[in-house]
Amino acid sequence: MGREANCICQWNSATERVKALLEPPELILRGAIRRRIRFTAMRQVRAEGGALRFKFDGAAVLLELDEATAGKWAKTFLAPPPTLAKKLGVSPGSTVRTLGRMDDDALREALREARTCTRGTADVILARVTTRAELADAFRKTADLLESGIPIWIVYRKGPGHAIGENDVRATGLAAGVVDVKIASVSAQLTALKFVKRKAAKAK
Repeated sequence: MGREANCICQWNSATERVKALLEPPELILRGAIRRRIRFTAMRQVRAEGGALRFKFDGAAVLLELDEATAGKWAKTFLAPPPTLAKKLGVSPGSTVRTLGRMDDDALREALREARTCTRGTADVILARVTTRAELADAFRKTADLLESGIPIWIVYRKGPGHAIGENDVRATGLAAGVVDVKIASVSAQLTALKFVKRKAAKAK
């Protein structure tokens, strides 16, 4: 067992077979019991042999796993959540090329120990966009870096009712020759998609 397991779940008095998936920062249960549980909302997490126990929203939950998996998952649930900087691949001293206004406190904090620039080479690109024109411009202006393998994060507003959404961001990236590989929540208002150069198809 690794990051998913077909197992028995006891949820209070109910006992059902489920598929449990670790998708940080959530544990997802599928099957007869369907839940999305944020690690930070779990209480009294502990592994007892092959049993993983915790409480969530007043419910007592038990997953029947093997002993090694129960221990590893318990450590994962109890580990401090990664910082936004870590999720974005921004480390102290790294160079980040920024496009658009860094108009969110979480973004500014993630960049606090990095070197930022608005042109030239970098370790990672961070583009804050609000319109389709800004979105297309971000990929156009960084085409040379993307071609060399530098990743780009496109940061945009969460939820419906905005000028661009996830489908727009993904389609524009694909049209620019890059593919999305990761999503990250930036703040209550912003989310981000990471794009990297698309791998060439292998010759048959």
